[in-house]
Amino acid sequence: MHVERVKYVIWSADMDRAVKFWCDTFDGRLLKQNSVIAEVEIAGAVIGIHSGGEGKRTWTGISLQVADVIIGARAVATAGGSLAKEPEPENGEPPHLAMCADPDGNEFMLTRKRG
Repeated sequence: MHVERVKYVIWSADMDRAVKFWCDTFDGRLLKQNSVIAEVEIAGAVIGIHSGGEGKRTWTGISLQVADVIIGARAVATAGGSLAKEPEPENGEPPHLAMCADPDGNEFMLTRKRG
């Protein structure tokens, strides 16, 4: 079977806020938006944002690799997201992981390339 496209869908209680968060925070490109769903492309991947979310904390499985998770975590918080805890150094190396959530409670990870 030929797959034409892969999209990961998350839920949002406020579509405009969610689109702004994902586009502005991660240099996303809005592909389409209507009253039910928006699609934001980030680094070649598509995140679908579906309306009707309840704002409950939900693990998404989304992981975004960035150059610096401390700077990334700060950007997430500034944009209205939250952190489960501040990124911390490990084994004498700079932090490589930040556990985050968007304003709707969709949890995701920021990671730094290691090795």
